[in-house]
Amino acid sequence: MSILKVSIRQIKAARALLGWSQEDLAASADVSIPTIKRLEALDDILRGRAETSTKILRALHSAGIEFIAENGGGAGVRLRKPRAK
Repeated sequence: MSILKVSIRQIKAARALLGWSQEDLAASADVSIPTIKRLEALDDILRGRAETSTKILRALHSAGIEFIAENGGGAGVRLRKPRAK
């Protein structure tokens, strides 16, 4: 999760991959629903308080999301493969 810039589109795509609503993300990240709605109303890089962004990214990462950096092929998001037991 060392990516510096994550877009709101990546956040929305991550929620879609997980089947999460804005309410689900808010609960998992321990932030308010209005905060998620406000952030997702923008079409830009995830901004706001660093603590809030960290909570959101940590919650998504913990749920199995990997953010893919812009590396010539375009930024993206994917689900991690489950770890073998």
